[in-house]
Amino acid sequence: MTTVIAFEGPSYGGKTTAIGHLRHTLNPNSVMFCDCYVRSIPRHQDIPRPSTRSADEQLRAFETFMRIQEARATRLARRPETRLAILDRSVDTLLAHAHALDAMYGYGVLDLARQRLNALPHLRPDHTLYLDTSAEVVGLRRKETGHAAVEPDYFLHDAQFLHHTRAYFCTPSQAAATVVAAEVTVVPGDGPRHDIAQAAEALVRFWAPS
Repeated sequence: MTTVIAFEGPSYGGKTTAIGHLRHTLNPNSVMFCDCYVRSIPRHQDIPRPSTRSADEQLRAFETFMRIQEARATRLARRPETRLAILDRSVDTLLAHAHALDAMYGYGVLDLARQRLNALPHLRPDHTLYLDTSAEVVGLRRKETGHAAVEPDYFLHDAQFLHHTRAYFCTPSQAAATVVAAEVTVVPGDGPRHDIAQAAEALVRFWAPS
């Protein structure tokens, strides 16, 4: 049986570093790594915009990402030898996004997305590791990459958006429903990314089947 572990948290929160570390330390023959959604879409112009302009557009984005979820589930089904699956974001990302836009714009799509989720193939995480990184730190990390200069208006770092998506994972009583993952573990993400990656590895090894 495969144990599914998802990494969540704000953009520039340390997920890529932590998962990259795991790629070098875990046995590749028994682990399946799944890239984040945007890296699974070949053409940049086909990636849904983070700040959708209507409820219909938000639901279309959900359907686009759920096709990637189906591909993940199909891939895992074809690899019965896989003991561990590491996901860079999971279906909870999609629901957290819907929750945030519902709160910000009144779309009312979270319940519709959750109902649709129940009818579509996807991987439910046994454990989700949420890297709880502050807005100040993710903003600084993005600035250090030079991305802030070329794209100053970055919706995924909007203060309200960060507040509502964090609430979905860290205070689920504030959301319309609880997370899909069986368990969420919150890890402080403001420290050095190497230290966060080490902490993440320790948890993954603890959860991984022996």
